Amino acid sequence: MIPISDELRRRHFPIINLTLILITTIVFIYELTLSGNQLQRLIMSLGAIPEEIVAGRDIPPPGPHPLWLTLITSMFLHGGWFHFGGNMLYLWVFGDNVEDALGKIKYLFLYLASGIIAGGAQILSNPNSTMPSIGASGAIAGVLGAYLLLYPRARVETLVAFGFFITLIPVPAILLIGLWAVMQFFNGIASLGIGVAQTSGVAYWAHVGGFVAGLVLVSVLRRRL
Repeated sequence: MIPISDELRRRHFPIINLTLILITTIVFIYELTLSGNQLQRLIMSLGAIPEEIVAGRDIPPPGPHPLWLTLITSMFLHGGWFHFGGNMLYLWVFGDNVEDALGKIKYLFLYLASGIIAGGAQILSNPNSTMPSIGASGAIAGVLGAYLLLYPRARVETLVAFGFFITLIPVPAILLIGLWAVMQFFNGIASLGIGVAQTSGVAYWAHVGGFVAGLVLVSVLRRRL
């Protein structure tokens, strides 16, 4: 199931959401200009490496200091067209309405905080890993958690494939996002103790951590509106 749009009308122009998409797009275009070795160095430098952060030592090539900053820089890197395109589609569909509900500053805080917490959750699941984690998935999982709590009954136009038959159907957010969250949790349980290559490199616990962070953060931030 691929979300295409939702039925909600926003009151304000989503400047923060569009800026996040623009920055991530510019970084991805820059990645496309790099050679294989240059891209590898960039990812090793700015990606979030669990062992590096836990041990407090920088694994060459050198990256930002303090090392926890890679939990932020890693959000803007992606490993390919599918990784980048899928993340930006979800952010496009769901992010504008969350920004509309929270306001610009609180939305930016929720996005970045969810991404940091997501990275922390992934580190806890495999603290000895030397593989860099990259992508906005954890932060976007936080946006999904916030959207679910704010608009559980909103209908999302979703592309659904039944064999060779493809159609658009409206799916309630509580069903679409709820199923996604359940899948991340059970995939995360299944991935414990399994290498990244064997799980297709998907950081399931980052998704779970980001999603829970979004639920909690939007509950707190909404009370202060």
